[in-house]
Amino acid sequence: MADTTSLSNDRIERMIALRRDIHTHPELAFEEHRTSEIVAETLAAAGIEVHRGVAKTGVVGVLRNGDGPTIGLRADMDALPIIEANRHADHCSTHHGVMHACGHDGHTAMLLAAAEMLAETRDFNGTVVFIFQPAEENLGGGRIMIKEGLFEHFPCDAIFALHNWPGLAAGKIAVQPGPMMASFDTFRVVLTGVGGHAAMPEFTKDPIIAASELVLALQTIVSRKVSAHDPAVLSVTQLKGGETYNVIPDSLEMKGTVRCFNADVRTFIETEIRKTVDAVCAAHGTSAEVEYEFGYPSTINTANEAAFAAETAAALFGAEKVETSFRPSMASEDFSCMLEEVPGAYIWLGVGEDAAPLHNPAYDFNDAVLPTGADLLAGLARAYLKA
Repeated sequence: MADTTSLSNDRIERMIALRRDIHTHPELAFEEHRTSEIVAETLAAAGIEVHRGVAKTGVVGVLRNGDGPTIGLRADMDALPIIEANRHADHCSTHHGVMHACGHDGHTAMLLAAAEMLAETRDFNGTVVFIFQPAEENLGGGRIMIKEGLFEHFPCDAIFALHNWPGLAAGKIAVQPGPMMASFDTFRVVLTGVGGHAAMPEFTKDPIIAASELVLALQTIVSRKVSAHDPAVLSVTQLKGGETYNVIPDSLEMKGTVRCFNADVRTFIETEIRKTVDAVCAAHGTSAEVEYEFGYPSTINTANEAAFAAETAAALFGAEKVETSFRPSMASEDFSCMLEEVPGAYIWLGVGEDAAPLHNPAYDFNDAVLPTGADLLAGLARAYLKA
């Protein structure tokens, strides 16, 4: 368990049981019906005002005590389309092909425990908004909550979120001002040529050759056109085309992702992808349609809120447990959309240096850090809303 915690053994045991129950019954984006019901019922039982159906399956709880400011605390609820490898565990997923491989089960359990504690003690002056978000994985549930009026209906002065982090020592807290995680964009290119017999390629305009050159050419955008001081990653992740051995296809589809921290770099890469596609197609007599979708923005912590989170964590667990200067991750997170609307900070909670990585079939949330996360979330509310 955590070195120190304000949680009773009974609450810790209930939090672990809840986390494992959610893990056993994972639900994909916008399908979190069972999880949402558990969240809503738990909040209501604690005497917290409950709002259901925000962005389909999202839940918002509101706890008022006095006329002070308002703090938002967010947890994500969705699972991933992955076949779990932890078949030995009693709480292994019972939904084949779906598992909590990113720890959202733990995030939900920790925020619910924090909500219960705050509802019991009410040792703060102001309002806490508990945001249980659907569809963090790829489908942008956070952005949809905002579009549906999240911050109009539940205005917040600051907002915070906690994410477990494999590779960081269990119980350690990492938070810093500025970038925490990268933006996430996707691209799709459909190359069209003239198909034909594989024995007579001179009569074709081969989209496979064009695609092969394009994969390599796209890499030069980051390696030769973006400064080394502006981290960026462009990855081609799918190539689909052709039906049999002896036929050159008419077309081929390519997909990939782009991640970076700088907004100008982000738009530059999109422009360069289009220019590179046009140049390669011109060289091979093919044509192309390019679709580029700007997805999640970079997760950027505001300076005051990041410092506040670090100070709160240090007060709770000791300064030696808190890291405030480290390399941001090139992974992405749609809490970034909330940070574009409200000052706040995204915080990493270490779950072990040797823990299985996120999105891995062998991943499982480290229950030993649940008390730390719950204490931190409740502590942020108490410190921000000083009675």
